[in-house]
Amino acid sequence: MTRHETLSIPSIAEKDLVLATDLDGTFLGGSDADRKTFYNWIEANRARVGLIFVTGRDPGHITHLTRRKGVPRPDYVVGDVGTTIAEVGSDHLLAPIAELEAAIAEAWGDSSSKVEASLHRAPGLRLQGTAFRYRVSYEMDPARFEESAKDTVAALGLDTLISDNRYFDVLPKGVSKGPSLLRLLTHLGIDNRRCLVAGDTMNDYSMLSMGLNAVAVGGSEPALVERLSGLDHVHLARQEGVAGIAEAIIAFNLLSRN
Repeated sequence: MTRHETLSIPSIAEKDLVLATDLDGTFLGGSDADRKTFYNWIEANRARVGLIFVTGRDPGHITHLTRRKGVPRPDYVVGDVGTTIAEVGSDHLLAPIAELEAAIAEAWGDSSSKVEASLHRAPGLRLQGTAFRYRVSYEMDPARFEESAKDTVAALGLDTLISDNRYFDVLPKGVSKGPSLLRLLTHLGIDNRRCLVAGDTMNDYSMLSMGLNAVAVGGSEPALVERLSGLDHVHLARQEGVAGIAEAIIAFNLLSRN
């Protein structure tokens, strides 16, 4: 691509469609053939389609996916279950947007050590090895988990989020994927009517329930499907992963088929 061509690409706010998508089970879901077709379509339509990852994954993992695994590089990322809001450079590295993260950092404060100490012996919770800036995350054994862990977190003035019946996240009060994505869309001046949000587990509920065009892809967590059923702005896809996203783009008539 020449320098002139690079400069001619519209800003994300000017694009016909902005796809804000979860990764695992959603943008990374579907058959190998479906992913290849959809990723190629994204790359061929960069002038029309903006891409935002909204994920529980951390910045290092996202960079690895886009540098090494053939996953299209997003324009922006709402990562770490909504506690990271970042722009993505041509080098595939994430640059947090300080003005959008300021309220998140303030709400979290120095909570990491307090959470880890409070939940140190909580049954059914195993601390994840990755260190996060504004969250603490655990792998959860539902057979051993005790609901009192939620009360412990609430007493610290923080929120809990359980997804896929195996992940337990502790987050700043009022922070999750949905509010952080909305903050980013507003900051970028994106018309919400041009946005499609996509997900498959309960940690996607806050963004799928906001009123934007939304899709729960095939094979989504049953609890998520139950919560979303009957909402006019949500498409419950039959097809899994990226094929479910493509199904929703057509169902909402967001772009003509190419």
